[in-house]
Amino acid sequence: MKAKKLSKTATWILMGLLILGLGGFGVTNLSGSVRSVGHVGDAEIDINEYARALQNEIRALEAERGSPVSFAQAKAAGIDQQVLSRLVSAAALDDETARLGLSVGDRNLREQILEIPGFRGMDGEFDREAYTYALEQAGLTEAKFESDMRKEAARRLVQDAVVSGVGAPAPYTDTLLDYISESRDVTLATLGRADLSGGLPDPSTEDLRSYYQSHLPDFTTPETRQITYAWLTPDMVLDEVELDEDTLRAAYDDHSERFNQPERRLVERLAFSDAATARAAREEIAAGNRSFEDYVSDRGLELSDIDMGDVTAGELGEAGADVFKAEAGEIVGPLDSPVGPALFRVNAVLAAQETSFEDAKPELREELAADRARRIVDSRIDGIDDLLAGGATLEQVADETALELGSIDWYPGMNDGIAAYAGFRDAAAELEEDDFPEVISFEEGPIVAMRLDAVKEPAVQPFEKVEDAVRAAWRAEAVTKALRAEVADKVTALENGESFEAAGLDGKSVTDITRRGFQPGTPPEFIETVFGMSEGEATVIDGDERIFVLRLERVTPPDPKDDELAELRTALAEQAANGIAQDLYRALAGDIRSRVGISLDTQALNAVHSSFQ
Repeated sequence: MKAKKLSKTATWILMGLLILGLGGFGVTNLSGSVRSVGHVGDAEIDINEYARALQNEIRALEAERGSPVSFAQAKAAGIDQQVLSRLVSAAALDDETARLGLSVGDRNLREQILEIPGFRGMDGEFDREAYTYALEQAGLTEAKFESDMRKEAARRLVQDAVVSGVGAPAPYTDTLLDYISESRDVTLATLGRADLSGGLPDPSTEDLRSYYQSHLPDFTTPETRQITYAWLTPDMVLDEVELDEDTLRAAYDDHSERFNQPERRLVERLAFSDAATARAAREEIAAGNRSFEDYVSDRGLELSDIDMGDVTAGELGEAGADVFKAEAGEIVGPLDSPVGPALFRVNAVLAAQETSFEDAKPELREELAADRARRIVDSRIDGIDDLLAGGATLEQVADETALELGSIDWYPGMNDGIAAYAGFRDAAAELEEDDFPEVISFEEGPIVAMRLDAVKEPAVQPFEKVEDAVRAAWRAEAVTKALRAEVADKVTALENGESFEAAGLDGKSVTDITRRGFQPGTPPEFIETVFGMSEGEATVIDGDERIFVLRLERVTPPDPKDDELAELRTALAEQAANGIAQDLYRALAGDIRSRVGISLDTQALNAVHSSFQ
């Protein structure tokens, strides 16, 4: 049973090849005589499939970053190569299945299509119109889609033969589980400057200079870029924005549904074939014999499939009156609906919200002013670019426009002023001295043109300039050294079994520490240090003008009866097995490629890439 489950898991991971190919809804087909971007043996890599997969990956990257991604940025991230590599592997399997004569019959193909959730209607059954519409949006014909499905099914036959029954060795899983879940108990004492038995002497100039010389990297400036910039932010042009009462009221009317929302309900709707069946289901639920979720599962659905979100009474049609009489948690029905007799479950009651124009005015004024200010800033870009293209310097541009001139000595990690904008930091890091100034727009609204005047290499700061910082660092180190010296004998006593109290230390017990844990108030290396110790061992960790004395009291292995650990063991075993399965799959694809050869059409690839630019 375990082997079967693992094989299914690995198979679905590998099926992502087809799903990703269908994910780029809306991509435009590339017409012309070129049909493929390459071949693996006799199997071709369809040019439109490559375009769809590439668009899908770019959209995924945009969703991850939360901002638009140009093709150049996607290419720099290696997206094109990842997509091509995946499709080459799929084509390698297509060639192998063709060589072996593997295919699936019409009945199997039909069953697979019927199981795809995206082709189902509101009743949870296959919907021919949804099927046709989805394929049209993907730029696919039924014949092409079904051909791809046959290929994918044949691939799975080969994949399953390779990865079925793959399991992770028990010692490997046990080792990982022990590493992650083993816990430790320690006794910990924290000592600071106030715990010193004597005061610290004032450092002499020689002491400070000696410390300075031995810690020069701490007093070295990073590489600094001297940048002159001219920028314009929406805030700088707010005084140019004029908003009259009529404009604000029109905006209020346009967004009336936002400021004046009727009473709503969060509702789930489960349709049945007839009212009698729905009524019987409700009676079973009321009697406690079955749950609402049981009937959802019976239909092969998830709760998300029947969730209507927040709706008004009008949106529910004839069912609205009865649903809006119900309280949260109640189930009503059967009631008529566009998908037939249905039960409605009310999950929450959202009260009506009414905001008057006067109350909404400050918010509207701020939003409209900010929006218009951004438009004003954007409208200046072309004129500024023309000035720069005509040879104007940043200083001249600042004199002739509303841009403000500034300069900054920027280095990585600096986040003050204009450097608070991620767009500026990215541009500053790539700026070269011979770059021609051009206008750059930030996602937050500002625009900027910048010039790199000079790059200052890292430099050691003169002792006189950093003397105060040297003195503070010397004192912090001196406190730590003095505290270590005073507790050296106590640490030895602790290792010999003496209690913290007997050693004159205020120790506290910290239990059930795991590698995934965190101990507040301790240095970053605390967890690593604890898990590098043996039972009974005592040690000292340095902090900021304090030290931490600790002794490892007990090492507790994972409890085999812990249900959470059992789930973690299963997850670790599946993760390891999937990794092995993926390695086997890559080895298979690599072997096929080496036997049959790969040919790629550079011109076709460039044509696809050009369509994204």
